[in-house]
Amino acid sequence: MTNIDSPPRRRNVLLPVLGALVAVAAGVVLYGTVAPAGKAASDCPADSAKLAARLAPLAKGELAALQVSSEPRRAEQFAFERDGGAKLTVADFKGRPILLNLWATWCAPCRAEMPTLDRLQADKGGPGFEVVAVNVDTARLEKRGAFLDGVGVKTLARYADPSGDAFETMRKAGRALGLPVTLVIDRDGCEVAAVEGGAKWDSSEAQALVETLKGG
Repeated sequence: MTNIDSPPRRRNVLLPVLGALVAVAAGVVLYGTVAPAGKAASDCPADSAKLAARLAPLAKGELAALQVSSEPRRAEQFAFERDGGAKLTVADFKGRPILLNLWATWCAPCRAEMPTLDRLQADKGGPGFEVVAVNVDTARLEKRGAFLDGVGVKTLARYADPSGDAFETMRKAGRALGLPVTLVIDRDGCEVAAVEGGAKWDSSEAQALVETLKGG
């Protein structure tokens, strides 16, 4: 016996599928591409990608470990504090580029790196740029000041996150496997490059990087 209801059922099943295909095709026509599943499109401006491209030639010499972002992304947000207890996040620095550095007193490479960050801040810091070095010790907090004094740091603002959230946020985002780690963040709050491990931040390459950042 012929089932006269079969053709309408098939049409009812096919219509939503055809509609979905048309919608995808329209998205390709209108926007040129469809973001891959599980990967959000970057909300950083085109200027961030252009800036990253200008930084790429600086990944040499003392900054050979510089990893330039092919697709700049918004910097991870976490709270930290300045001496005196004022709470801040990376978003509070929007409008000027920063080097965001995480360090700890028990980190051997940090001992060599911190004085070079201090000299970079002394030479290039100001309204248009800042080295934001955040201590992530969660115990024996009295050692932070002695550590910085001991390695001759005089210029850096003393930021800290005794909660441990800063490093944990960066670790979960795949931005920090160990310490030190430094993120290069542009004036729009987008991460355009990073260095995992210590670097010589008072080098000519680092000076050129900061000048490029300031130029936007």
